[in-house]
Amino acid sequence: SPPARPPKGTLPPPAAAGPVPPPPRSAAAASAQQPQELLNAILPPREWEEENQRWVQEVSSAPSTRLDVVHLQEQLDLRLLQRQARETGVCPVRRELYGQCFDELIREVTINCAERGLLLLRVRDEIQMTIAAYQTLYESSVAFGMRKALQAEEGKSNMEKRIAELEEEKRELERQVSEEKAKCEAIEKRESERQQIQEQKHAEEVQFLKRTNQQLKAQLESITAPNK
Repeated sequence: SPPARPPKGTLPPPAAAGPVPPPPRSAAAASAQQPQELLNAILPPREWEEENQRWVQEVSSAPSTRLDVVHLQEQLDLRLLQRQARETGVCPVRRELYGQCFDELIREVTINCAERGLLLLRVRDEIQMTIAAYQTLYESSVAFGMRKALQAEEGKSNMEKRIAELEEEKRELERQVSEEKAKCEAIEKRESERQQIQEQKHAEEVQFLKRTNQQLKAQLESITAPNK
């Protein structure tokens, strides 16, 4: 672009005392290409094909002003409102928009100071790596939770099956206990009746023997009486 004209009402800068040689062409070209190459390394150009033509869009190397930063903030708020990004919690839309805003800030800082831009790039990469690590950890924890939930469901079904088997076994044992109790009661009743019968029979035999003894004793006394 041509050199900027001095504003109205100001004096032109004083001329040099002697002739000033122009800078070398290679150094000027290198100084002009260095910011653009650095920006292309930080923010790679986009490439696409349209109507059999290959298009490449590079990041602008134009310096930004204070109004550009204010406009960037307004655009960020507008995009957040248009895309209905959530204000709290995890929101991919809000993360994407803030990432684009941070890339624009890196571009603006890199044009003014390449070292600051590289440092901000390092900060951005570290943040992205940390977020990716947390995302991987979250996904692995979700998978671990799902496996544990499936194992718990499988264990639950096995435990329910085992409980049903134990309940069935319990009912079978209770039935056997009831049968054994009924058998014991029947045996006790039968033995009690048999014992009563035996006692009654024994008592009858004792009575019979007593009567027989009395009769024999009376006969014996009647036999021995005349001898006296």
